[in-house]
Amino acid sequence: MIETHLPAYIALTFVLFSVLIPLVGLWKKEWVQPMAASGSGIAAVLSVYGFFVYLNGGAIRYFFGGWEPPIGIEFVYDGLSGFFVMVINVVAFLVLIHSRHVGTKEFPGKKMPYYALAMLAMLGFNGMLLTGDLFNFYVFLEISSLASYALIAIGEKQAPYAALRYLIIGTAGGTLYLLGVGFLYTVTGTLNMIDMSAMLPMYAENTAVVAALILMIVGIGVKAALFPMHGWLPDSYTYAASSTSSLIAPIGTKVAAYILFRIMLFVFGIELVDAVAPLSTIVGILASVGILYGSIMAIAQTEMKRMLAYSSVSQIGYIIMGLSLANPFGFAGALLHVLNHAVMKACLFMITGNLRMKEGHSLISKFDDSYREKYPWTMASFSVAAISMVGLPPLAGFFSKWYLALGTIDNSNWLFLAVILISSLLNAVYFFRILEKVYMKNPSKGQEAPAEAAQDDVPFSMLGPTALLAAALIVIGFANVAIVTVLLDIYPM
Repeated sequence: MIETHLPAYIALTFVLFSVLIPLVGLWKKEWVQPMAASGSGIAAVLSVYGFFVYLNGGAIRYFFGGWEPPIGIEFVYDGLSGFFVMVINVVAFLVLIHSRHVGTKEFPGKKMPYYALAMLAMLGFNGMLLTGDLFNFYVFLEISSLASYALIAIGEKQAPYAALRYLIIGTAGGTLYLLGVGFLYTVTGTLNMIDMSAMLPMYAENTAVVAALILMIVGIGVKAALFPMHGWLPDSYTYAASSTSSLIAPIGTKVAAYILFRIMLFVFGIELVDAVAPLSTIVGILASVGILYGSIMAIAQTEMKRMLAYSSVSQIGYIIMGLSLANPFGFAGALLHVLNHAVMKACLFMITGNLRMKEGHSLISKFDDSYREKYPWTMASFSVAAISMVGLPPLAGFFSKWYLALGTIDNSNWLFLAVILISSLLNAVYFFRILEKVYMKNPSKGQEAPAEAAQDDVPFSMLGPTALLAAALIVIGFANVAIVTVLLDIYPM
């Protein structure tokens, strides 16, 4: 049955298309973008179907070659991995549809390698989410990282330098994680996460285990852009092609956050994590500083992509703060923010692509009230995504912050609650300044925008995915209770 092999089918879909795209691209270059969108679409359908299978029948475990762990390697489609896989593959599908015209403008002679790399990156992301083996986390981490470095390098003039910087920092992070895995294997003799979680309580105060946990948290913290390990992110998101930013920003850091969730809550357990040192509290404090730092830096930016890049540093902080709270409300808020931020940030980076397609830039200083007439649907989508990022009801962004706030109250952590409230006000500053420019008439302008400039929005292949993501933020907001009910069932009690 398809359910039995479904985790492997999702990964194999990307393997297949990463091979087919170069072969077909040598013959018909115009087919590579539809093929990439088709591959991600198939994976998205399988992911959504798999999540309903999980809800009705529980986790799906696939043993490669029929060898069961700890000898063999397994893929596990459970509630946590299934949720992340569904989110990233649906978002990637919409981003790759949107990229058709962006690619023609921003990387016209590199479409074939670009979309092959996109498939490899998605293979790595999905592999990290589905594997049940700590070493294979590293294998798929490197696949996704190498593909991401190359995708980022296909961008503006400064992009190769940004990619090189990311490569150096990311390699250091991956090496720290691998060292931690080596320490754990030395102590436990297994790499399977289910086996290891059963064995680790016996080694709670073992020096090698403590060192392994710290190394893994720091290593994955680099990949998640957890403050102060975020240095690679702003330039990478700013100078990459718009479709690359739209793909990696909503997905890359979320997959890294998933590894932190899996290790800290499901493999070690929060009691073991804090057995020797208050690591969850330290992680929460770093996340809180990152929330404020990212928001303040976003206010200082004059270019929209760079503003969104620093905003991503802030937003990943919300997710990791929820993890550090280690209670059901914090967990639900963090996972809901994974969904919300993936949708919001993909929508916003798509909008920068729309504006660059039409205006040739995304400089905030050049925005004016003519934009609402020339690009009504693009700016309407921006308004929905921006208001959701600020956290105003009934949009999705409000509810993830609401559950995070409930988590801080449940822990009587008033400092984290203050951070959530202050950061929301800071978010309003940098998003509302754009809304003001677009929707309020500039008194220094002597006349209205010319009639011929009106209704000049982007093609439907770009506008459709953008508007669909904006509409999804409204739907998620109203459906938050049902979503959180499902997410709470995943929480490890």
